[in-house]
Amino acid sequence: MHYIDIPTADEIKALITRRSDACVSLYVPTDPVTQNTAASRIELKNLAKSAFEQLRRADFDKRRLALLEELVAEIQDDDEFWRVQANSLAILLTPDSMDTFRLPNVLSASAEVSNRFHVKPLLRAVSFPFAAFVLAIAQDSVRLIEVARDRLAAEIKVPDMPRDMSHAVGRALPRDRAPTGRIQGHEGYKVLLRQYARRIDLALRPWLSGRSRPMILATVPQTAAVYRSMNHYPGLLDAAIEGNTEHMSTEEIAQKARSILAAANERAVRALVERFASQRAAGLASADLVHVARAAVAGAVATLLVDIDVTIPGTLDPVSGAVTLEDSASAHSYDVLGEVAGLTILNGGDVVGVRKTDLPGNAPLAALFRYRI
Repeated sequence: MHYIDIPTADEIKALITRRSDACVSLYVPTDPVTQNTAASRIELKNLAKSAFEQLRRADFDKRRLALLEELVAEIQDDDEFWRVQANSLAILLTPDSMDTFRLPNVLSASAEVSNRFHVKPLLRAVSFPFAAFVLAIAQDSVRLIEVARDRLAAEIKVPDMPRDMSHAVGRALPRDRAPTGRIQGHEGYKVLLRQYARRIDLALRPWLSGRSRPMILATVPQTAAVYRSMNHYPGLLDAAIEGNTEHMSTEEIAQKARSILAAANERAVRALVERFASQRAAGLASADLVHVARAAVAGAVATLLVDIDVTIPGTLDPVSGAVTLEDSASAHSYDVLGEVAGLTILNGGDVVGVRKTDLPGNAPLAALFRYRI
C-alpha cells in the first residue's frame, strides 16, 4: 500500500517564502514495496553528496554543513521511515529543519541547493485532484466512498444517511405492494426516488460542508438525474459511473472513479491550453519567460502552466522581474521557473504543474494574465 502526505496550500506557501543560508531540496523516486527501498536509499545518498559538494564549493560553513549531513544520515538509517513510501519522496532541508513529503506521482531524481527551496516538483501533486468521494446509490443501499490514487478505497459512515430507499421514504416501494393511492406505478416510483435523493442530500450537506474534493456519482442514469436535481455540493462532477453498483465492491467502484479523475485532469489541462491559444493574440497570455516573470512580479498572472521536470538556473529581481540566467546550477542561483511559480501562488494566482508534452510548443511555461502587461 502507498503512504501519501501531500503538502497543503498553506504548507506550500510557507515553503515558498522560507529562506536560509542553505536550503537543500532532494527529490527521490521511491517504491511502495518495502523490500525495494534499498535503491532509493542509495539514490538519496548520492543526491545528498551532490548537494553538499555544491555547498563546499561555495565555502559554506563547515559546522552548518555537518548539521545537514546529520539530518540526511538520520533519514537514511531510519528503517521504519523507509517501510512506508509512495512513488516519490521530497526532502527539504536547512541546517535547522527538515520536511518530508511522500508523493503519489513519479518525479525525476534531483538535488537543488540555494537560499530557498525548490518547491516546483511538489506542484504536480497539488495541481490536480487525485482523490474524490464517490456516492454510490442503489435501491437497496447508499455508500459514500473515499477514493485516493494510491491507497485502498474506504467507505465513510455519514450520520443520518438512509440505509436504502425504503428506509428513506418510510414505506414499502410500489413494486412491493398493491398500487393504491397517489404513490403508485412508474410515477409513484419517481416521487419516492426524489424523496430518497433528498434524504441523501440532506445527510451529506453537513458532512461535506467546507470540503472541496470532487464527488462522483455511481448509479443508474434515472437515479443520477434525480439526485443531481437535489444536490447542493458544488464539487459534484458531470461524469458518472453508470450502472447498478449494488454488487460492485468498493475497490471496483474506486478504480472506475480514478479513471474519471484522470480524464477530468487531462480535460482541464487541454482547456487551459485552448484558452492560452485564444488569449495570446489579445496580449493576455505568453510563453516567454522574461515576459511572464515580469507579469508574476506585478501580480498579473492568473494561471500558470509550468513544466515540473525542467529547471532553469538563474535569479529573478523581485522588484523589476528582470531575469538573469546562469549556465549551470549553483548554491548562488535557483530555478527561475520555480520562482515564477512561487510568485504566482503568493499573488493569488493558480499554478498547474504539468509535463512538457502538455505545454504549447517547446516552452517550459505558459501564463494566462489578469490584464495585459
